Amino acid sequence: MKNNILIIAVVISTLFGCQSGTDLKAKKAELAEAKAALSELQEKIDNLEKEIATLDTTTVVQNSVLISSGKIELVPFVHKISVRGSAASRKNVMISAETMGRIESIRVREGQRVSKGQVLLTLDADIVRNNIAELKTSLELATTVFEKQERLWKNNIGTEIQYLEAKNNKESLERRLATTNSQLSQSIVKAPFDGRVDDLPAKLGEMAQPGLPLVRMVSPKSMYVEADISERFLGAFEAGDSVTLHFPIQDKTYTSKITAVGEVINPENRTFKIEAALSKTDFTVKPNQVVVLKLTDYQVADAILVPSEIILTDAAGKFLFVVDEEDGNTVAKRRSIEAGKTQNGQTEVIKGLAENDVIVLDGYRDLNDGIPVKFADRSTQTANL
Repeated sequence: MKNNILIIAVVISTLFGCQSGTDLKAKKAELAEAKAALSELQEKIDNLEKEIATLDTTTVVQNSVLISSGKIELVPFVHKISVRGSAASRKNVMISAETMGRIESIRVREGQRVSKGQVLLTLDADIVRNNIAELKTSLELATTVFEKQERLWKNNIGTEIQYLEAKNNKESLERRLATTNSQLSQSIVKAPFDGRVDDLPAKLGEMAQPGLPLVRMVSPKSMYVEADISERFLGAFEAGDSVTLHFPIQDKTYTSKITAVGEVINPENRTFKIEAALSKTDFTVKPNQVVVLKLTDYQVADAILVPSEIILTDAAGKFLFVVDEEDGNTVAKRRSIEAGKTQNGQTEVIKGLAENDVIVLDGYRDLNDGIPVKFADRSTQTANL
């Protein structure tokens, strides 16, 4: 090494020791010769340093980076998405009158439990009742006339037309009475199912008409959960798939099944609907309550999983470091990968790794391609911790 330095000193001394009157061409030639000698000398120095680094194990250990590693094993991988939905009831309805009329009486109050067929409120139907009374009187007379005409006809007295007219008059009045009774029943609003009166916007004396809300009834039965799913998940879910329902208010979790998948995309938010069954629970669930649905959109039986934090990115793409042997030394090697989905801090590696590869778990930020490494802990561990 001292001889090499001496040579450099001689070359430089020769270069700068030239007399000022030396020809410019000669100086350029001397400069080129000195540069060539210096380049050759630098190359020799580099080669010697590499040879020394290979032979001197003490130097290698001192320059090594301390790491921990893990071996790749194939494991099942399930990826889930979380979607905000809400509880709903198929028996959550706003009841209105079937006909127009003044509200005559209200038979229930808010919060009251009612049974199917129970009267909720009635409308003023005096005109209809008067029509019914009049029709009943007319029907009594028509029935009497028909019965007498029928007896005469059986004894061959009178004409057939008289018999038929009496029969037709009686049957016509019977149909009109039935129609009027139906009109009377429309003035009575009844509960369509067992449930609870949730809201009562009807007011005594107000006019009711078809379509105007009078009573809201809700039943805890026939409950389900619905949610809007982005169209990018088309084909990912089917009826019968398992779904986890989480109720944040009660901090309760419930496992269910998808019962329906919508066929239409909502043009306003580009989503489609799914429904999940909600059987009886040991806690109270009310319509419109927030529910978080966890749905499985991807799963594979044998996947390569690595901690997401060890995946690095640069202009060339995603990569991580693996442990390899090179010239008898343990070194870190950069390995380009193709990453898939991430779940709970674990990322699936689709390309770039294989089973039994050893990857760097700790110390990866201090590594470069080919740098020697030594292990902080030789105990066996897997990469997907």
